[in-house]
Amino acid sequence: MSPLLDGEGDRMPSYELVFIISPEVIDEEVPNTVTKVSEIINKIGGNVTETSEWGRRKLAYPIKRFTEGNYVLAQIELEPASIKELEANLRVSDEVLRHLLIRSRE
Repeated sequence: MSPLLDGEGDRMPSYELVFIISPEVIDEEVPNTVTKVSEIINKIGGNVTETSEWGRRKLAYPIKRFTEGNYVLAQIELEPASIKELEANLRVSDEVLRHLLIRSRE
């Protein structure tokens, strides 16, 4: 069975992952951090279909004493059972300040 298929022959559920990268990560290193997050997703059996870097923006409120961060949107496919592992990896990352994962409508 293909990793993109579940038991009923459907594709894995699609999600949108928005994450904020710490401003301590210099702008030239942001693509490397995005690649690290993509590698985490691939390692747990998911697939990154698209990423979009929104750039450095001011935060609505301070997070870990930072007032700005680099925003990234990733379209991913991931089994629901792997969500907790992904979120645990993002929480322990020093480079990712905050993340939000929502299921996409298909």
